[in-house]
Amino acid sequence: MLAICPDGTTLMVDAGAIYDSLKYTIAPKPDGSRRPGEWVARYVQRHIRGAGATEIDHFLVSHLHADHIGQWIPDLPNSAQGNYALTGLMDLAEHVPIRKLVDRAYPDYSYPAPASFAAQAKDQLTFENYRKYITHRGQHDQAVERFIPGASNQLGLARHPAKFPGFNIRNLAANGEVWTGRGDDTVKLFPETSSLDPTRHPTENMCSTAIRIQHGRFSYYTGGDLPNDVVGWYDPPAWMDIATPVARAAGPVSVAVANHHGYVDSMSPDCVRALRPRVFVIQGWDSAHPTIRPLYNMLSSSLYDGKRDVFSTAVKEENLIATRDLTQLKSLNGHVVIRVPEDGESFRVQVLDNSDETDTVIATHGPYPCN
Repeated sequence: MLAICPDGTTLMVDAGAIYDSLKYTIAPKPDGSRRPGEWVARYVQRHIRGAGATEIDHFLVSHLHADHIGQWIPDLPNSAQGNYALTGLMDLAEHVPIRKLVDRAYPDYSYPAPASFAAQAKDQLTFENYRKYITHRGQHDQAVERFIPGASNQLGLARHPAKFPGFNIRNLAANGEVWTGRGDDTVKLFPETSSLDPTRHPTENMCSTAIRIQHGRFSYYTGGDLPNDVVGWYDPPAWMDIATPVARAAGPVSVAVANHHGYVDSMSPDCVRALRPRVFVIQGWDSAHPTIRPLYNMLSSSLYDGKRDVFSTAVKEENLIATRDLTQLKSLNGHVVIRVPEDGESFRVQVLDNSDETDTVIATHGPYPCN
C-alpha cells in the first residue's frame, strides 16, 4: 500500500514477492519480465513524483512473511548496495530511498521466539535475507525503528504537519499489544510466552502491526494478516482472536483493508461489526483470497446497516467458480486507489488498469460521504 499524505509525506505498508507455482497464485502483473519488487518500485516512482517526492518517508512492515517483505529464492541477484538479495522490499529500496523503516520486532527479533519465522526452511532464508538488509541500513545510518503500539507520532506527517491538524496516523497494535483508545495507552492481550506450550506461541500473523489513518472525517484501517483464529487450532483460547480487539480499537472506518487477504481465518462477524466500513479492499493474489465465509461477512447487512462496496486487487479465476458471491464485488482486478479531497469529508475509489504501466482509470466509484 502506497499513501501520499496531504502535505506530500509518503508512506508505504509492505512490498512482498512470491515466486511459487501459478497453480495457486495469479499471473504476474503486468507480466513476468520483472520481479514483483521492481514493478512496485516503478509504480511508486510514477506516483510520488506528482507529489514532488523522490523517496519513501515511512515504510511500515506489517509482519515478516514473504508476501509482505519478499521471498528469498536461490537465483535472485544481489544488491549493488549491500550483502542481501533483491526481492520485494529490497527491490523497492534499490530504486526508491526509504528514509525510515518500521517493523514489529527490531532490533533483536526475539518475540515471540527467535525461531518463530522458521516454520519452513524457505521462511528462515527469507527472514535472514531481510535481516541482512536491516543490518545494512544500520551500518549506513538509515533509520530503523520498532513499531510503538498506541503511538500517534511515529508515522505522522514529515513535511508540514501544522497545516493539517485533522490528519493523524494511530498505531493500533503489534505483538498482541493493542491501543486502548485513551491517550497512547495500550494493553497486552497475549499471555507471557513462558506460560505457553512452544507449539502454541503467538504466530507471525497474530503479531502483525495495524494502523488507522485519519484525515478529517475520512479513516482507513490496515492490519496486515491479523487473524481471528488459527487454522488447525481447535477450541482456541480467547486471546488468539487478536483481530477483533484491534478492530474495536480502530472503530468504524471509511475504508478497511481485509485482514489476511480475506483468508478463511479472517474477518469474523465481530471484526466486521467493529470496522463497519463503506469500502473494503481485499489484497488478493492467491486462489484462497478471499474465501467464502469472510467474504459473506463483509457483504452481510446483518452485521451492520447500510451499503458497502468491496474491491479486490485480483482474483484467481478458479475462485470465481468456488466463491459465487465474488460476483457482488465492484472490482476483481486492478490497482485500487482511494482519493480523498482536502476537506476529508468524502472519498472516491478509482480502479487502475494493471496490465501495463499507463495507470489508465478503468472505473470510478463514489463520492462516498465520510460518516
